[in-house]
Amino acid sequence: MPNIVLIVGSAPDAVRCRDWSRTAFSSIVVINNAWRVRPDWDYLIHPDDFPDDRLPSDQRPRIASIIKSNAFVPAQNAFGGFVYAGGTMAFAAAYWALKALKPDLIAFLGCDMVYPKNAPTHFYGVGTADPLRDDVTLRDLEAKSGRLFSKALRCGTVCLNLSNLPESRLAIPRVTLGFIERLTSVRIKALRAMLECAIDPISIEKAATLEDELGYFVDHGRYWEQLSDFDERALEKIDQRWRSSVKQLPASVAPSDGCWGRSRARKGDIVQPKRLADRHAPCHPAEGA
Repeated sequence: MPNIVLIVGSAPDAVRCRDWSRTAFSSIVVINNAWRVRPDWDYLIHPDDFPDDRLPSDQRPRIASIIKSNAFVPAQNAFGGFVYAGGTMAFAAAYWALKALKPDLIAFLGCDMVYPKNAPTHFYGVGTADPLRDDVTLRDLEAKSGRLFSKALRCGTVCLNLSNLPESRLAIPRVTLGFIERLTSVRIKALRAMLECAIDPISIEKAATLEDELGYFVDHGRYWEQLSDFDERALEKIDQRWRSSVKQLPASVAPSDGCWGRSRARKGDIVQPKRLADRHAPCHPAEGA
């Protein structure tokens, strides 16, 4: 059985997974309030300033499953640190899972980082738009998504987005639950090979070189304590490289001869492939799971 990790955030459609079978998932990681979506999560990850009254009351049997900064900061540091990776929990959870769980595939739901003005922003109503705060590490969420996708792929992990919202700033390929449920280790290997052909290794190397040259590494993770040390224009150049590295990545993926072998794909699994949308253009929703 492949090692597939589901990461659940708090976007409005996170509740879609409430009744999903967890058969396809080796682990379920929930971010902040998303533990309320379903009770069978394996890991709850949250920042140190997350209010105690929003934590589950039954923590004692799950104490080993609560992931805080003493765990996710070193994991983020292993992939370059918060300044380059993005200082919001969707990315922190992903890099932690990448290092700690070593998955074959990470599937995201409720991590869209989109906050409409006249509609619920979270599954529980209206919440804080953390990824949109004025933060030097979050100027380009699509670039940070591309960085995560590329870093994960080089570790042998595929990242996919289960969202069916009209727009998502987690700019990685979309799929349906049915697609995930039919994945095998062989199919993931074929999918990974296909996606590797869609990323630009030259842009990745240039971005990594620029990161090394700048040396913006904050070991304790509290990068906001030394913002004056960071050159925003230099960080913007790095973001441009990461964005370029995935510009040929499809906005969604479908079962193909290369991925599924000779087995026939079901209609519900098929998502029409499109190129990833421009930063300001809405993404097209995948077919519902």
